[in-house]
Amino acid sequence: MKKLFVTIYIIGFLYSCGNNPYASSNRSYKKQAKAYAKQLRQYPLKDSLLNAGAWVGTTNFNMRRPNFVIIHHTAQNSCEETLRTFTLKRTQVSAHYVICKDGTVHHMLHDYFRAWHGGLSKWGNTTDINSSSIGIELDNNGFEPFPEAQINSLIVLLGNLRNAYSIPPGNFLGHGDIAPGRKVDPNIYFPWKQLADSSFGNWFDDTTGIELPDNFDHLLALRIVGYDLKDTTAVIRAFKRHWMQDSTFLLQDADKKVLYQLQKKFQ
Repeated sequence: MKKLFVTIYIIGFLYSCGNNPYASSNRSYKKQAKAYAKQLRQYPLKDSLLNAGAWVGTTNFNMRRPNFVIIHHTAQNSCEETLRTFTLKRTQVSAHYVICKDGTVHHMLHDYFRAWHGGLSKWGNTTDINSSSIGIELDNNGFEPFPEAQINSLIVLLGNLRNAYSIPPGNFLGHGDIAPGRKVDPNIYFPWKQLADSSFGNWFDDTTGIELPDNFDHLLALRIVGYDLKDTTAVIRAFKRHWMQDSTFLLQDADKKVLYQLQKKFQ
């Protein structure tokens, strides 16, 4: 863990020097952050006075905190390509963190700020995932295994986020889970079980000896887990990518037994 933070510190120090290739985007970030800070200092908000009386400031409040972590693969060819994508205004996409194949972590946005990483998505009753989540991009084209150094850095980062924001185990998800009709990341090579073993995500127990009830409804179970059933074929594939490392669209009995167990963990 100490090594990871030293790496992040060194990167930040080097980028603060004159050779920083992202000096321009860093200046833009600071300018926008200051603008938001200025807005927060303005009270009462003019728009809120339309039907309100005198401002009376409460003493009981804090900052809104993220409740989900969404994991992506970059679908690009290098960390540098992704960093450039996230520092160009015209792309209109971003994430809080980018982790390179060698384990280097780039923190790109304050955790309390809203990144543009989830797009049109839904999990359970939550529809604006960007407003309640932290987005993590892993340098990976989507069709290759994830290096050990990269996953190790991810696990350390997830531990820090979980401890800082009390994120429930079931709220560590993939982009393909919250947008099954549009996205597949982090795809079938991602080691979800390894993360679940550290309580970053729910997992299933041995299904040997389990008998499915005659009235088992797999679609209801998928909804209980959290999936949006707008496109049931896409949802089944998303479920199988995450928990079976399989992208086919048919649910076999073995898959249903896993789903039967998972619905209990998400209830």
